[in-house]
Amino acid sequence: MRRTPATQAPPPAPPTDLSVRLGPLRLKNPVVAASGTFGYGSELLPYLDLKDLGGFVTKGLSLLPRRGNAPPRTCETPSGMLNAIGLANVGVEAFLSEKLPALRGCGTVVIANVFGETQDEYAGVARRLNGAPGLSAIELNLSCPNTEKGGLAFGVSPPVIREVVEAVRRAAPDLPLIVKLTPNITDVAVAAAAAKEGGADILSLVNTFLGMAIDLEARRPVLDNVVGGLSGPAIKPQALYMVHRVRREVDLPIMGMGGISGARDALEFIVAGSAAVQVGTLNFFEPGAMPRLVGEIDAWCRSQGVRAVRDLIGTLRVPGGSSPGPGAA
Repeated sequence: MRRTPATQAPPPAPPTDLSVRLGPLRLKNPVVAASGTFGYGSELLPYLDLKDLGGFVTKGLSLLPRRGNAPPRTCETPSGMLNAIGLANVGVEAFLSEKLPALRGCGTVVIANVFGETQDEYAGVARRLNGAPGLSAIELNLSCPNTEKGGLAFGVSPPVIREVVEAVRRAAPDLPLIVKLTPNITDVAVAAAAAKEGGADILSLVNTFLGMAIDLEARRPVLDNVVGGLSGPAIKPQALYMVHRVRREVDLPIMGMGGISGARDALEFIVAGSAAVQVGTLNFFEPGAMPRLVGEIDAWCRSQGVRAVRDLIGTLRVPGGSSPGPGAA
């Protein structure tokens, strides 16, 4: 009796090349922790290893320490959350002397988010950070909705965006400059173009949308600040559209964000035009989620025969056959 030879299982697909390049900035994988959701890096060490991430962005740093807004300053909403933290932080000097030294050798890219109430303050923080050992880039926050001065006030005027970016570029010439844009503007592509004209290397978008919640029985706003920034899955469709729009109009690499809860969300942003993604609200209810996302992105790429995740950037197939547009990493 002739014996049928046993069939051999096909060899496993090789690991995906998850590395991406955003202008002068190279990441080992495209998953980055968003500013304000990850502290200064050490806070989430009980839940994950920093070396498993593509990078992380610190809390917004100002020249002097800030207490932020009075509580209550966060609340859950359907499919998201509102926050009005108000950029509470230890200040740039304490960051340089206490927080950054602890991150040297952490195995991932460290990006400092920068905030000011005036153009000179933005430049002053950036100047102190320029050349700091262990720091890989600056993210310029032109979009926080939770302060009376700075942030959103700068981010809604394209001429002002260009001026602030130029000032920071002069103050910190040695670090890649990321500009974080607000969605609370008529045309985010115009803001993106102004940031490029000012000297931005990379764009990150979008920050939170303006929103509020009401305590019906008390007839009062839930947040002491009245208005907060809406984040989470609720904003994902709008964020995807804005990334797609900027990708088509402005030739700069993009870090996309807004409602990413799983690998498929992250990959949708990449296909829409993001070279990397930032994960924010997810960190509050699943602190160890980001390494999971990295593994799931790898698994999806293997299942689809994608050898390098960068091959997916900006590959959205738009009806009518129009080109995906500029902005490749």
